[in-house]
Amino acid sequence: MGWTRNLLGEGVSRQRDEEGGVACSTEEDSPTTKKPARIDGRFPLTRWELAAASSVFILFSMGLFSIYLTLPEEEYGIFRLPRSISDIRVLKDHLADFANNYQTKFMLGYCSIYIFMQTFMIPGTIFLSLLAGSIFGVVKGVLLVVFTATLGASSCYLLSKLIGRPIISWLWPEKLRFFQAEIAKRREKLLNYMLFLRITPSLPNTFINLASPIVDIPFHIFFLATSVGLFPSSYITVRAGLALGELRSVRDLYDFKTLVVLFLIGSIIILPTILKRKRTYE
Repeated sequence: MGWTRNLLGEGVSRQRDEEGGVACSTEEDSPTTKKPARIDGRFPLTRWELAAASSVFILFSMGLFSIYLTLPEEEYGIFRLPRSISDIRVLKDHLADFANNYQTKFMLGYCSIYIFMQTFMIPGTIFLSLLAGSIFGVVKGVLLVVFTATLGASSCYLLSKLIGRPIISWLWPEKLRFFQAEIAKRREKLLNYMLFLRITPSLPNTFINLASPIVDIPFHIFFLATSVGLFPSSYITVRAGLALGELRSVRDLYDFKTLVVLFLIGSIIILPTILKRKRTYE
């Protein structure tokens, strides 16, 4: 009879756990666990997190709309985000004079749009980088792109620190576990590794922006690696903006030769980390 009571007790306990919705242990919820994350199709944000993200979105939108109202109603027409190389060619023809005559307003609008798109992971910033090169040239264009891209990535970092964990765990659970494991192995040379990631296309920049605060990358390392590491790719994109007539698609920007150069630069930067690990194992 004792074993019967034990079985009944276990059955009642299991039923209570299922009815009460007992939460999983912290080990199961951890991104480093080997158990695959469950994707049940539910929206990953709570009401408070959604309200916070919506508030930031509204503030950005109001700022962009205020800038738009200050634009002169002349032949420049309605500015729309470029989605192709042909769109950039049209925008360059319409905005070149405006950028020269109203440089401050154009810079303010350009930076706001770029930061807005990066903060909320809206694709298309590469077209804005091409536009900067076609209008301002290489030096001024690279500085403008790196400045806005760094601010946009930092804004995304801070927003992700507030509400990013459920989003990235929902979208990229396996990639997050891999990234966290790689960061844990390179804590002592974290800046070198972050520079390598920014220079090379090893991981998407959007993922890096979202995941960095989740895996406890300090903001000063994230900011420094972003501001320095974006120079090579920004130079390639901005320089291509000077030859829009020869550019057929975005894929032409990063051919095999360009990728080899980027990985070579990244390998030189991460070399101290590799050598230190080798000496440690010896």
